[in-house]
Amino acid sequence: MVRRLTQLCLSALLAWAPIASAEDTLVWLLRDLPPLTIFEGPSKGQGALDQLLPILIERLPEYRHQVLHVNRARGMQMLREPTFTCDPSLLWTAERARYIVFSSQAFVVASNGVTVRRNQQEAMAPYIAQGQFDLQAFLDDHKTRVGAIAERSYGPVIDERLKHADAHKLALHYGNDALGSLLQMQRLGRLEAVLGYWPEIRYHAMQQGIASDDLIFYPIQGSAPYQHTHIGCSDTPQGRQAIERINQVLHEIPQEQVQQSYASWLDPVMREQYLRDNPSFFQDSPEP
Repeated sequence: MVRRLTQLCLSALLAWAPIASAEDTLVWLLRDLPPLTIFEGPSKGQGALDQLLPILIERLPEYRHQVLHVNRARGMQMLREPTFTCDPSLLWTAERARYIVFSSQAFVVASNGVTVRRNQQEAMAPYIAQGQFDLQAFLDDHKTRVGAIAERSYGPVIDERLKHADAHKLALHYGNDALGSLLQMQRLGRLEAVLGYWPEIRYHAMQQGIASDDLIFYPIQGSAPYQHTHIGCSDTPQGRQAIERINQVLHEIPQEQVQQSYASWLDPVMREQYLRDNPSFFQDSPEP
């Protein structure tokens, strides 16, 4: 009996030892961002980042790991605080770099753009030229409104347009299902356009019972076709040390694996273009 109890205690100690030896708890901040992270529905947990994060966690055994689901605004608030938090799907901006330390490139994604309803295509024609959407002209028109997620970066060109737009032209949503709510507002005629990634918009439209054929996506005039996403941690000693380790892990993971996991979520036309362009953009971003 004593021998059996000793064996059980030893087994418990061995099971607990790797956790006890980890001094810090790294909190991963995840937001619902299909096709990178998927919180609900039949594809729950099957996003491209959903596949990458377990690899990162496995290769960072020196930390305890906790996953926390947050909306964009809450995530940015936590990253500003002196906590040990990391977000695995951030765009680099100069403002964010004041309080976030960024990894090398994690993903390359097709850029944000704007979605309009097909039955509004004729009304939106003045803002569309050569298949691209003139966001500045749209914002200059006093009769239009665009939906966006609060505290989200859409890339330098879009961010600059929104920064100088009149507040009444923007419908900023802070909620957990922000994009789904914005798409519903658009369907009800309260918005003319919604910003986002096309695969993300298609996924949320499906969740809201909106047929993707009812929507048309346009790239934003002046924006690059692709954006580099990074892992970002609070700029603290713990965060800076973690980024050094994260960069080591990212360089060990075959880029083709990361590329294919994202490309599988694109529509056939976008997927073909993404894979064709791969040699020219799938390299470290010029940002830190």
